[in-house]
Amino acid sequence: MAAGVMLATEEYPPFSYRDGKTIKGASVEQVEKVMKDAGIDYKIEMMPWARAYNLAQTTPMSCVFTTAHSAKRDPMFRWVEPLLVDRNILITRSGSGVTAKNLEEARPYTVGTQRDDYTEVTLKENGFTKLDVATDFNATLRKLLNGRIDMMPISEIYFGKLKAQQPLEKLTVLSSQPMGIACEKSFPSDLLTKMQAALDKLIADGTQQTIFTKYGLSSAD
Repeated sequence: MAAGVMLATEEYPPFSYRDGKTIKGASVEQVEKVMKDAGIDYKIEMMPWARAYNLAQTTPMSCVFTTAHSAKRDPMFRWVEPLLVDRNILITRSGSGVTAKNLEEARPYTVGTQRDDYTEVTLKENGFTKLDVATDFNATLRKLLNGRIDMMPISEIYFGKLKAQQPLEKLTVLSSQPMGIACEKSFPSDLLTKMQAALDKLIADGTQQTIFTKYGLSSAD
């Protein structure tokens, strides 16, 4: 194959992050193994989410990960999944005094999220109107820790790791969804089939779970 596949991702540890010049993470490792096992030339690049997401909608031979597969997004891409199945939860800063046992109780609060992230859409669909939209996850987290927002959505798997480092607590579940690789709509079917077969094998032989464990992630958290 002459031209390779461009795989864009964002800074979202521990799924994808920079360690010096190297891009690492639980999703990055899976994608690297999938592409190698499928025998497809590829390049992974890190960029802001909105740019990565736009690239995979407009540029042939490009994909974006780790992308939540929602009903709205389904027809917009061709999918290879799941890199994980995750629940998104709303969290707050410990001692904030914010309480919400369900989404109805959570709606009056100011919720932070990232521009063009699927949680922004999910929150709007669930009737949240007081949204504070930042450029990336770390900016939203800083706002939460500084008391500038009341709560934020986060991957439940990731929260298990983050709560050991930061004074945070879980409020309620926002949504549940498969997360995968979303490729531009003209992406070749033969490559897509090879990638899905490689991912299926990775899951079946326990490699995916081994990668999760390596990054301190537990799907049962």
